[in-house]
Amino acid sequence: MEFQDVVDRRKMIRDYAERPVEPALVERALRNATHAPSAGFSQGWGFLVLDSPTDVRRWWAATTEPESLADPDDWLTGMMRAPVVIVPCSSKAAYLARYAEKDKGWEDQDEARWPVPFWHMDAAMASLLILQTAVDDGLGACFFGIPPERVPAVREEFAIAPEFDPVGVITLGHRVEHTGNAGSPARRTRKPYDDVVHRGRWTTS
Repeated sequence: MEFQDVVDRRKMIRDYAERPVEPALVERALRNATHAPSAGFSQGWGFLVLDSPTDVRRWWAATTEPESLADPDDWLTGMMRAPVVIVPCSSKAAYLARYAEKDKGWEDQDEARWPVPFWHMDAAMASLLILQTAVDDGLGACFFGIPPERVPAVREEFAIAPEFDPVGVITLGHRVEHTGNAGSPARRTRKPYDDVVHRGRWTTS
């Protein structure tokens, strides 16, 4: 598939067929994720991969209210069919330590030196590569957030290292083409190009 086709076809998929994903495709997506850029080549990311039915069920049990699991809505029903769940995580500690090394010139690990949290940004760029690889392989994927009140349960259930923070979650699987849960693009139009691209200055007045 041409790169532009991958970009144009990428969308969040919320309904999956009950079919397994070839392990080689999962590995390709993860390998591509590790080629994302990272500040100082810190590579302060980690990926929790849940690709067995048992582990996927553990994920939904840890992140969903019991009553919702007992009577799932259309969104949850479609998402729970995804055979693979990937949890990208970022390590602030890795970045603070990297930039305290001699070649970077900082002598401390003061978080105030960072204009924005690059550890989260880099994990997000790695996540996008997973989403794009899914399209290239004819799969569907969706990135969404973890309810903040559920993060402690996720940490405990999956023994996530304390220096890593989940930044979201990606479901991966074979898409269902005709779905009643089409998501926001079915209800909202894409903003015009000229409304979001600003040349020379943001406003003209």
